[in-house]
Amino acid sequence: MCDQDQFEKDRQEYEARGLVTRRQFGALLGAGMAMLLPEVVNAVAVTESDVTVTTPDGTADCYFVRPASGTAPGVLVWPDIFGLRPAFRQMGKRLAESGYAVLVVNPFYRVKKAPTAEAGAKTPIADVRPLAQGLNETTQMTDAKAFIAWLDQQPSVARNRKIGTQGYCMGGPIAFRTAAAVPDRVGAVASFHGGGLATDMPNSPHLQAAKTKAQFLIEIAENDDKRSPEEKNVLKDTFAKAKLPAEIEVYPAAHGWCPPDTQVYNEPQAEKAWSRLLALYSKALA
Repeated sequence: MCDQDQFEKDRQEYEARGLVTRRQFGALLGAGMAMLLPEVVNAVAVTESDVTVTTPDGTADCYFVRPASGTAPGVLVWPDIFGLRPAFRQMGKRLAESGYAVLVVNPFYRVKKAPTAEAGAKTPIADVRPLAQGLNETTQMTDAKAFIAWLDQQPSVARNRKIGTQGYCMGGPIAFRTAAAVPDRVGAVASFHGGGLATDMPNSPHLQAAKTKAQFLIEIAENDDKRSPEEKNVLKDTFAKAKLPAEIEVYPAAHGWCPPDTQVYNEPQAEKAWSRLLALYSKALA
């Protein structure tokens, strides 16, 4: 999980096992730079801009990218603990090229404008942990409502189609709570190496999400599963009882494997995760 500074240990382990290369860890990258993601087949032309979203607690700096013409389903992206940065702009743009209107947010806007991690994903966890600790259930729910409302005000967002939301690392449980905050609008939720999805508290993100009508994609890192082996079973049981579609899988990759600028980026597994995300959205946001 992102509250444990284990990226270097994981990097060494996965490199030794031949699951990823040193190039994939970003060893050759400059601070804040991201590897180029594979191109989208039949990509649509997009328009991108930096935007400001008003929330009950201030103004959030965000990145909005959408198809250059027509309307598209909206998607709200919650970054990992390293925040809004080039890697997530690249991921958002790739999703827009696949036909979605994407808002990538700075969850730490109350404290600092993006970039909030000085060296991107190479920033020591201790430097950014206080930012994550400043968020709670209330801030997550109020932000979710504000961001979804903003998306619904955009002419490029299709109001007759559900909205998707996806989160990475700490963004996983926030994506769950986004569905709970705006259950009538969110139709799809994806969590990639999310931490704290299922707790023993009555306000656990998974219990809140189970009260919605969304479809779920939950992709768990191998090392997170080793630390919390029962979490996947709790998630499967909870969503099954709620009769909600949920694809839940443990990936042979380390926590943080999806963003292309992390030390444990695993391109083959990240591409598999990406394909499953597009499959989810094609069904739930149709």
